Amino acid sequence: MTKQRAAFSGIYLHLTVLAIVIVAELIGIIKLPIGIGTVIFLPMLYAFALGVVLNPNILKATGKFLSHDSVKLSGTMITVAIMPFIAKFGTTVGPQIEAVIAAGPALIVQEIGNLGTIALAFPVAVFLLRMGRETIGAAFSIDREPNLALIVDKYGLNSPEGAGAMGVYATGTLIGTFVFAIMPPLVHGLGVFDVRALAMSCGVGSGSMLAACTGSLVASVPDQKDLILALAAASNILTYATGLYVGVFVALPLTEWLYRKARPNDIGNPA
Repeated sequence: MTKQRAAFSGIYLHLTVLAIVIVAELIGIIKLPIGIGTVIFLPMLYAFALGVVLNPNILKATGKFLSHDSVKLSGTMITVAIMPFIAKFGTTVGPQIEAVIAAGPALIVQEIGNLGTIALAFPVAVFLLRMGRETIGAAFSIDREPNLALIVDKYGLNSPEGAGAMGVYATGTLIGTFVFAIMPPLVHGLGVFDVRALAMSCGVGSGSMLAACTGSLVASVPDQKDLILALAAASNILTYATGLYVGVFVALPLTEWLYRKARPNDIGNPA
């Protein structure tokens, strides 16, 4: 009986996802002009919002046909489902290889931006939110899969550092997609940054954020679609390749050192 219910739950999950996709596509792209630019709402955003609302942990009614196990499975499947999209991105690099090579130094130097989370998040976490060692896991990076694996390997997932990293990972998955979909057209509207710089900023090592960011940026500058996709893909690849090393040798040791200076009496896990 349990297996039968699990099978039906899986079917209901697929039907729910299909319904969400249909509704999102029917709504289509909505452009909302504001003072400095245009906010672009993509079908991906609607689908994401509907998925959150229909989560049994939020809307109890959906718990009648969606089990908690199926919800956990859907979370795991995000990584698998995004792979064809990432593969498609990879095919855009070749035709734009000259532009990618020309932007080579900028692509490499932008990895310094991985340290930006420390400058912005660390003071807020320690001095404003009064967080403990969770600060280390939460502030040393944007906590995508490679960064999360680093924290798990060094401290364990059940440690305060692991809790901080998981908190940022979950928040980034839930909120980061919205932020990355809305920010590019707004920043582009300021006329300060080159579209190539904005394209490279889309590659932060997250498939969902990459999709949302490039989608809204392409909608703003459709004639630069191939260049945007190529630079974003190259940036994302480099982030995966070099971001982990920046985390291991620079970001995590620096965050630990800053935490020891800010909280010298905290004798928690050895840093």
